[in-house]
Amino acid sequence: QVQLVESGGGLVQAGGSLRLSCAISGRTFSSYAMGWFRQAPGKEREFVAACTWNGAATYYADSVKGRFAISRDNYEDTGYLHMSSLKPEDTAVYYCAARRYGSIGVGKEDEYHYWGQGTRVTVSS
Repeated sequence: QVQLVESGGGLVQAGGSLRLSCAISGRTFSSYAMGWFRQAPGKEREFVAACTWNGAATYYADSVKGRFAISRDNYEDTGYLHMSSLKPEDTAVYYCAARRYGSIGVGKEDEYHYWGQGTRVTVSS
């Protein structure tokens, strides 16, 4: 059974930075592409970022491009989302996800097979 556990969320002022972590256990993380999604209050969950099994290729939502960076450490079975220049509209519960393929896909939820429980990020103005 694959388990994903996010951490690193919290309260931050606008313009600040946070790094989210996603620890994966149960299978060989290094063969899976991973992604981050978020769900703001009252909104549907949306795609944020994704990277291939080796981190060589990345894909971002337009709303976070240039501010967020996805990375991973396959030796530590951990993925990361580095968030900078945070805005109040980035406030959401952030979820990491993994898919049983090494390629990124196109950012759809149904491409991912495993999900974490989420970590809350609140950006104050």
